[in-house]
Amino acid sequence: MGRKTKVAISVGAAGIAAWAASKAVAKPVVRESKKALEFDNPIVLANRGGLFGAPENTLSAFTNSASLGVHGFSVDIRLTKDEEILVFHDEYIDDTTNLAGKVADFTLQELKDSDAGYQFTDENGAYPFRGKGEKLISLKELLDRFPHMFVSINMKESPDTYEGSLMPSKLWRLIEESSAEDRVAVTSSYDEQIDRFNLYAQNRVATGAGDDEVKKSYAAYASQFGHLYNPQADMFQAPEKLGIFSLSSEGFITFLSKLNIPIYYKDIDDENAILSMINNGAAGFITSKPELVMQVIHENTSE
Repeated sequence: MGRKTKVAISVGAAGIAAWAASKAVAKPVVRESKKALEFDNPIVLANRGGLFGAPENTLSAFTNSASLGVHGFSVDIRLTKDEEILVFHDEYIDDTTNLAGKVADFTLQELKDSDAGYQFTDENGAYPFRGKGEKLISLKELLDRFPHMFVSINMKESPDTYEGSLMPSKLWRLIEESSAEDRVAVTSSYDEQIDRFNLYAQNRVATGAGDDEVKKSYAAYASQFGHLYNPQADMFQAPEKLGIFSLSSEGFITFLSKLNIPIYYKDIDDENAILSMINNGAAGFITSKPELVMQVIHENTSE
């Protein structure tokens, strides 16, 4: 046996020994249950209220989705000029209203006075909501109007911006004033924003995984050291794939489930893909087509 072979065997043996030792000592860190996430069957969250039935982020969109029987909404939030929290996704509002500029350039009232149906078209290319009084909605209004709905709230602004620096504290204050701690979850692409929000919330609100947390969790799952993973989130909202890696496999879903972490998949509108993920243990879906996803779930679960 050559020297290189002996070294390789020794290194491999050392790795196995390290893995066995860590496996014997480490115990999985299971997340504490959050009331907002307690569902018996896969759920449907209408993305921005549902993008195809009515202008996104408007009362019409949320009301329409609620009438379908969805379990809740997935919304993005931004801060206005007068530091109110608006339900809105992009930094600029040009493609949604008859105004032009950044959300942060306008007060909440100015944004609510705009024509939120301005750019919405139906399948025939018509503008059925233009000039019909469609309004954007604040997060407070959404929580007040739909007290029975679960709402997943995504903080869009970077923590490096002025608006982003204020958002975690203002969001926590609003949730607390609305007594909505047990019916919302808070997330962001920026892990730092979630951490800053939780400094105020102190684990009283379910929190999601930022981009780095998702990558870290998958790396732990794909390695032989998943038992060392210490999750920092109560839920995941994720696409079907992370690059070439599948986040919707039964193995990964089971890995998170054992840690008491449900995973909700975004933008999945294909019936076969939805059914496959349900069978793999997906906790739910964030979709622009809630009617389709609800039909698949009703036909394939005991709900």
